[in-house]
Amino acid sequence: MPLTTHSTVGDWLDHPVGGPIFAALLAEGGATTDSLSPARGLPLNQLVAMSGGKFPAAAVDGMLAAYRQASPEDAAAADAAGEPAAAWTEVITPGRFTGQTVIVTGAAAGIGRAVTSRIAREGGRVVAADVAKEKLDELVESLAGTLPPGAGIVPVAGDISSGDDVAQIVRAADGRIDALANVAGVMDDMSALHEVSDEMWERVLRVNLTGVMMLSRAVLPVMLAAGHGRIVNVTSEAGLRGSAAGVAYTASKHAVIGLTRSAAVMYAKHGIRVNALAPGGVATGIPIPGAAEFGAPVLRGYQSNIPSLAMAEELAASIAFLASRDSTNVNGAVIASDGGWSAV
Repeated sequence: MPLTTHSTVGDWLDHPVGGPIFAALLAEGGATTDSLSPARGLPLNQLVAMSGGKFPAAAVDGMLAAYRQASPEDAAAADAAGEPAAAWTEVITPGRFTGQTVIVTGAAAGIGRAVTSRIAREGGRVVAADVAKEKLDELVESLAGTLPPGAGIVPVAGDISSGDDVAQIVRAADGRIDALANVAGVMDDMSALHEVSDEMWERVLRVNLTGVMMLSRAVLPVMLAAGHGRIVNVTSEAGLRGSAAGVAYTASKHAVIGLTRSAAVMYAKHGIRVNALAPGGVATGIPIPGAAEFGAPVLRGYQSNIPSLAMAEELAASIAFLASRDSTNVNGAVIASDGGWSAV
């Protein structure tokens, strides 16, 4: 089978010509093909976004050039055939959020950006919150002129663990909040309990748990007054097991599930539904602040259990469903979107 940049990592690694080219490139950076096992199902060009710059676009171009030189007949066949259809293609549901206002946190990058884009393209007015103002502005600019009538993005630069910033986010909703997607989160350094620092613990719990609580608490009076609303909390595979991250991140994501279930019970009779989505491996390039000396090697042994990595747009499809009226009768659920990792 001819290779292109849209071929999967697995296709490249298993190819008699592409495999050695890929392996040689990885070896130059001190890595092995085993390190890419969770990414085998991803298109090669998606490694650029996933790696956060560690696997640059120039490396993809170099691999393709080397392959084309080594297999000119296959390259010609690939050119004649054109790019194959993607395994999954995002399909927008027009008008699903028309007339609705949705708050999305972590909106400037990764899953939050994909959720913001999708809901806006489906007709919603999105209050897009993130600490990264420049990236928010770039998101707004990238969608300018492409959204349906009535849709739009209201960028709000702020910290969801700051009371003043939370109030600013709620004010930007202008009195109507149909849904809230709590997507913002930060990773830990894979530290075990005996080595986690106070600073790491406080930062991760502040963003991943306290921020979710504060913004949810702030939007609930608006939802209660309206008699309806949906809240979607992004937890993690780390909220379902102990082997996916360090102690701070794991504790924070387990706590988000507890917060979700409590709120689902409390507000069920008031037209408000609260659910959680637990992603597995996602190609978002989320920064990992170092690797703890004790904890990181322990966790590395479990990474081979990750069956695949998903793209942010795939997670956005699930989150948009839960944030929409289509998820009626779903309340207090914790839905794993992890390629089957939680079934292992």
